[in-house]
Amino acid sequence: MARVELITEQQATGRVQEIYEDIKTTMGWEFVPQTFQLVAHNPEHLESYWQNYKQVMSPGRLDLKTKKLIAYIVSAMNNCGV
Repeated sequence: MARVELITEQQATGRVQEIYEDIKTTMGWEFVPQTFQLVAHNPEHLESYWQNYKQVMSPGRLDLKTKKLIAYIVSAMNNCGV
C-alpha cells in the first residue's frame, strides 16, 4: 500500500514553515495537525487549504471556540488521530 509521508514541523522550511506558524498562531494550537502536514509537499496546495480552513473557522454565527469544539467532536466520532 502506498504511503504519503508527512512534512513535520521539524522538516518544514520556507513558506511551509511560515504557514505552519500561522496555523498555530491563528488557531491557538501548539502543533500542526496531520491534515496540514499531509498536503505540505505542495506549498501552494497547503496555502490554499489553509486559507480555506481559516475562512471557514473565522467568526460568523458561531465563534472559533464553538467551531473548534464541533471539529474535535466530529474527529473523535470518526476515530481520527491528531
